Amino acid sequence: MTELRRDPWGMLTEEDDVEIHALAARGWSVSAIARHSERDRKTIRKYLHGSRIGREPAPSCLEPYRAYIAARFDDDPHLLGSVLHRELAAAGFERAYTTMIGELRRLELRPVCKVCQHRRGRAVTIEIEHPPGEEIQWDWLELPETPWGQKAFVLVGALSHSGRFRGVFCEQMTFGQLAGAVHQVLVALGGTPRVWRTDRMATIVHPDTNRVTVDAAQMAKHYGVELAVCPPRRAQRKGVVERAIRYLTGSWWTSARITGPADAQRSLEDWCVRVADHRPRGHARDGDARTVAELAGAESLRSLPAGAYPAVISVEREASKSALVAYEGNKYSVDPAHAGRTVTVIARVGDPTLRIVSAAGELIGEHRVAIAGGGQTIRSDAHQRALEHAVLAAFTTDKTCSRKRNRAPSDASLAALAALRGLPAASPASASMDEYARLAQAC
Repeated sequence: MTELRRDPWGMLTEEDDVEIHALAARGWSVSAIARHSERDRKTIRKYLHGSRIGREPAPSCLEPYRAYIAARFDDDPHLLGSVLHRELAAAGFERAYTTMIGELRRLELRPVCKVCQHRRGRAVTIEIEHPPGEEIQWDWLELPETPWGQKAFVLVGALSHSGRFRGVFCEQMTFGQLAGAVHQVLVALGGTPRVWRTDRMATIVHPDTNRVTVDAAQMAKHYGVELAVCPPRRAQRKGVVERAIRYLTGSWWTSARITGPADAQRSLEDWCVRVADHRPRGHARDGDARTVAELAGAESLRSLPAGAYPAVISVEREASKSALVAYEGNKYSVDPAHAGRTVTVIARVGDPTLRIVSAAGELIGEHRVAIAGGGQTIRSDAHQRALEHAVLAAFTTDKTCSRKRNRAPSDASLAALAALRGLPAASPASASMDEYARLAQAC
């Protein structure tokens, strides 16, 4: 017979329990099983008859202090364990800190903070039913690290009923960028729902007054929609777009092979159509195997206005040495006098032209807007002629000026300096000692 395995505490293991029941079923007596297992007969009998009664746990070392502990947690449910242990030690508690923490957890004496539980996403929740075409949720995805070395922002809009979403890359989170991206997302989705739900982003809600901004209200009236702003610290209310952003980040962004914003935008649009729209959205347990695209077909979206809301986009740029300013994947010319200087590109959403102004507010360029990411270089004839003239005028075969030559102030410079100081243009030359001797001999 194989020896039964025993745990370190001398009690029967689950394997031992199974074997003694098997031996009893074969007709073995309690004494025979006890001799075989080298256990007491009372133990074997208890296991066979199922009359094992667990030992009553010893009273907790925190029992005398439970009233005080409850009062302290009423004061502050986040009270540090080290502070509580110090206070209990001053009241006569002699056990270690780890013992106290273990008893707090075993007895579940620390109350649950409902606010923190909700903010950490651990609170109970329920799915909200959204009728087709009722709501779209908006949120920003911030990308601090990109393959092209600059921070980027993606405005994501997700239909609450079907979960279909689209995103647009932006370089800033200004209202102008938001308005342009909103229109692109709605065009990609095929229309707009009745309600736009957002969080309390600064371009929608004024941080000082907690009221919807004038620009946001005008844009909502332009599209004929209602703005629904989530209450403070209630990100779960727009869970559809939150899940869409998590899915977009994990499924596409982390493995996308892209080189620039325009390339990223094309890749995102292709991935949304090819992958994201084919996700199963229905409940398989109910026999509903519809995809996001199939559910989106039932969305009764409203038609869009003729043009986007004409918000103003203003971004600063540094003109290159060839007097070109980069904007949305294209380059636009300025006068060569502003090469290497900081200028401002001003574009209105939906306007076919853009303007470039200097730091002083002077208009230095006006061009037609090229397709974003087209890689075009748009240079006016006047700027082309001015650039050619500036290049030819600066052309020379002379050597570079030496920095170690002696170049004392000229007579003209000294005369100008004297005029500034109010002195005569030239002072009389001083006579030498030889001259004085010659004049003395002549006398």
